[in-house]
Amino acid sequence: MTKKTNFFDNLRSDFPSGLVVFLVALPLCLGIALASGAPPLSGIIAGVIGGIVVGSLSNSNISVSGPAAGLTAIVLVAISSFGSFDVFLLSVFLAGVMQLILGFIRAGSISNYFPSNVIEGMLAGIGVIIILNQIEHAVGYDKDYEGDETLFHLDGGNPFSDVPEILGRIEPGALVIALISLVILIAWDKIGVLKRLKLVPGALVAVIASIVINELFTQTGSLFALSGNHLVKLPVPQSLEELKGIVVTPNFSAIANPKVWITAATITVVASIETLLCIEASDRMDVQKRYTNTNRELKAQGIGNMLSSLIGGLPMTSVVVRSSANANAGAKTKASAIIHGVLLLICVLAIPTVLNKIPLATLAAVLLVVGYKLASPAKLMHFWHKGKYQFIPFIATLVAVVATDLLKGVALGMVISVVFILRGNLKRAYNFKKEEYKEGDVIHIDLAQEVSFLNKAAIKATLNDIPEGSVVIIDASDTVYIAHDVLDLIQEFRDIKAPEQDITVTLTGFKEEYELANTNNSGKQNVFVEHPSKKDLQEEITE
Repeated sequence: MTKKTNFFDNLRSDFPSGLVVFLVALPLCLGIALASGAPPLSGIIAGVIGGIVVGSLSNSNISVSGPAAGLTAIVLVAISSFGSFDVFLLSVFLAGVMQLILGFIRAGSISNYFPSNVIEGMLAGIGVIIILNQIEHAVGYDKDYEGDETLFHLDGGNPFSDVPEILGRIEPGALVIALISLVILIAWDKIGVLKRLKLVPGALVAVIASIVINELFTQTGSLFALSGNHLVKLPVPQSLEELKGIVVTPNFSAIANPKVWITAATITVVASIETLLCIEASDRMDVQKRYTNTNRELKAQGIGNMLSSLIGGLPMTSVVVRSSANANAGAKTKASAIIHGVLLLICVLAIPTVLNKIPLATLAAVLLVVGYKLASPAKLMHFWHKGKYQFIPFIATLVAVVATDLLKGVALGMVISVVFILRGNLKRAYNFKKEEYKEGDVIHIDLAQEVSFLNKAAIKATLNDIPEGSVVIIDASDTVYIAHDVLDLIQEFRDIKAPEQDITVTLTGFKEEYELANTNNSGKQNVFVEHPSKKDLQEEITE
């Protein structure tokens, strides 16, 4: 049972971590909205609702919700297809209702079936994507922020496609600010004196320093000065009426449109899976190893999406980037996510002009550090030392997430993991000593508790390799289930192949329901030990 804590108990840790997440979430909310072909404010609305509402309703202590890069392709296509943002908002509202239903029918338990190496591979893949994409902003190539592409290539884009153009459009000022920010961030984590100043996060110091440096560049007329697309862009409403005019509500008159329902179902599936993946990952990042109620999380996400759509917000999920930034900043409770949502709301309403002075290069530096922690070489070596059955699904998921998208990458990792599980089950279907046998040897084959049709091929190959003149004991004493295909195979081997090759077969432990009689049918319990020779065994059997 989770221990209840007061909202203010861990404020010393949660406030600075909420501030860090706010700094990370702000450009993401705007960039994802632009990449989705939606109004910029819609991304901020989703971030505010994800922080305050979902953060309050969820019992996850680390996860942070908001607009997700993995949904941008779906949103862009839907808005283009409907030709109207308000009709799309109806799909988001219906998706929220569907998620709420999923929570009530306890569909959240599916997250328990994602293996840890696949989850870690997903995190590492996202870390690589973050690094690849934030290099662009760190050197001043801010094409993504203009809305030409998604902020992260989680929708299947090639993260290397812009490299030649990036190298030809480096902004010296952005590069200088990014390097200074990285130095501050690294020093804040490494230098003992600075590490004690936990109330002031390194990201905040880096952001303030970047604003001051860029203002100095601007005031002195330096060529290093950054402006326009190299800075954060927020809408600046001049009055409350102007703010109300920006907000869009769902068009419920389109409720009979089948495309609305199809889009809603698509958002439900993708957003729910991404949320459950992120929740599993977030729980792994929690230093206190607390577990999230995934059914409650689906309910919280459903309510959040419903409210977000009613005031013009994008669909949301629990998001790995913000959640990992939250964990790395030292968050202790969900108060951090709520604080980040409150800060988003206050800053967007109160000081948008100040926020518009933040260089994207310094935010890129913050994310580069987050990406490195997700995809650190130490994590790769950890799974390497665990063996191929752990490493191959991990590295396959990582590569596939980077090369395709998040869901395809996780799907590939799951398939490989299942294949390895099946291979393991095949080998565990029976115990068979593989050393070289010669004529006259006694060979023991001990069947496992469950022997399914999947084990038929392996058992068939084993029986086929038994040398002529051997003695074989097939022991089913420990089994509770044997597939009929396997029983038929054993019977055919005993009655047909074994006599032809002078192989003596002894069956023991086979239950009456298997319809395959034991060799010793005296009714007594069969106890077998190692027999020194075929002759001695035959004498014992005939006694």
